[in-house]
Amino acid sequence: MNKVLVSACLIGENVRYNGRVKVNESSVLLGLKFQGRLVPFCPEVGGGLPVPRPCSEISGQDGSTVLHGYARVMNIKGKDVTQYFLTGAQKALELARLHKIKLAVLKDGSPSCGSTYIYDGSFSGIKKPGKGITTVLLEEHSIRVFSEREIFKAVEYLKTLDI
Repeated sequence: MNKVLVSACLIGENVRYNGRVKVNESSVLLGLKFQGRLVPFCPEVGGGLPVPRPCSEISGQDGSTVLHGYARVMNIKGKDVTQYFLTGAQKALELARLHKIKLAVLKDGSPSCGSTYIYDGSFSGIKKPGKGITTVLLEEHSIRVFSEREIFKAVEYLKTLDI
């Protein structure tokens, strides 16, 4: 049975930067959890950041530029927190490899987990197209990443893996 790497925040774990729990109420996600298919992980906490923590954004294009050393992740207080994000992404990849995971459902908008958009680095709430660091690293290793809004697409892809 194929497993799915999932952002821990989407299943109610208290890992979000602001310390608030934000559960995705998707019955599909709950079904996968019930089947024992979900492997929850938060790259930011896994990389060593606390809960709560100052919000962080990529100061550059997106996660690809951070992963390859051309941009940084800064928190709202001006501290460079890039290494935490890189460490967390690497740990997510290691966990995916351990469980032979080929599919992830991650929280969009996050500098780690965003798959369709991230924030622009100005801490003003402006979104821009782009991917987070963990998403880029997983995709570079042939792991498909879907946002929480694409859960039905993710399940369709999972069915192709189960054949």
